[in-house]
Amino acid sequence: MQAESSLGLIRLLLVRLERISVDSYWAHRASGIRGALLRVAEEIENHRPVSSLKTKRLLNDGFEILRQAVGEYTRP
Repeated sequence: MQAESSLGLIRLLLVRLERISVDSYWAHRASGIRGALLRVAEEIENHRPVSSLKTKRLLNDGFEILRQAVGEYTRP
């Protein structure tokens, strides 16, 4: 995945992670992933090299946190 093409997905994920309730068990982990994604986005915007493996891992972790956070609210 090209760094520039990842930027839109990173921005989308950042917005979604920000919306996780502070009452959620997953809020603290989401905060850490958001910080790391913000740093990657800044590197991409400044045309600095970014590890595609690191970017993919952060995106996967972020989407997994979203999935888990949604699961907290959809379980009976």
